[in-house]
Amino acid sequence: MASSENKETASPTARMIADVARALRIQRGWTQEQEGREIGYSAAAISAMETCAQPASDAMLVELERVLGKGTGVFLTAQRYMRMERLPEQFQDYALLEEAAVSLQLFATNVIHGLFQTEAYARALIGGSYPPLSDDRVEDLVQLRMVRAALFDRDPLPMIEVIIDEAVLRRVIGSEEIMREQLLHLVECARRRNVTLLVLPLDAGKYGEYAGDRGSMNLLETPEHEHLVYLEPQDESILISDPAKVSIYAQRYAKIRSQALGPRESLDLIMRLAGVKE
Repeated sequence: MASSENKETASPTARMIADVARALRIQRGWTQEQEGREIGYSAAAISAMETCAQPASDAMLVELERVLGKGTGVFLTAQRYMRMERLPEQFQDYALLEEAAVSLQLFATNVIHGLFQTEAYARALIGGSYPPLSDDRVEDLVQLRMVRAALFDRDPLPMIEVIIDEAVLRRVIGSEEIMREQLLHLVECARRRNVTLLVLPLDAGKYGEYAGDRGSMNLLETPEHEHLVYLEPQDESILISDPAKVSIYAQRYAKIRSQALGPRESLDLIMRLAGVKE
């Protein structure tokens, strides 16, 4: 909803888009009403975008690119950064790294990793978080989370490995139906050529060694082949680049991997939990 408060809190990207769109509209000699007719929006919507009372939506940016951008890509590039700015602040830097990663090694201990969540699971999870969020903010975060899944089909394909604690698979989020859909989605993901999915079984520590006791972690390789570790304890953001520290996390991840079920056994377990007969 457009508001004067939005004008004060608008992001740098939203302000840049407002200025560029206004300049291009004036260059063409159009009124806000004329531009609105061209892109399918009201004059009020164009005014709200240009004053940052209501920053451009993803859909509006697509139309602005078609009509004003003329193939320059300026509005579609802005779309990417505006999405990032709508993410929780502590996640924004990592989101850009994840989007461009050559490889990811992920360990999830509490809930299904965000990259692998279904829309229904994400909505139940985000909607039930604390402190409570508004319905609009919940929906915004859900859609932003769904956009991340484009990584699976990016060219070039990234190599993605995820280890999921078995407890996560048994923890019902939302409802039994939502959870079953989520498990079946994991099965589909596991069958991708660039994805390896492993399960750390509940009995992984029964012989006295348990490498997964310190929680979730994301290990990431950048296009420049720099190795990073990202941690997010209690909504805090920790990005580690020191090679010695990254090495320790990589060794810990390798130990967790050695205690996990193999890909075939992991897939069989998920299918059983989903009630799928082989």
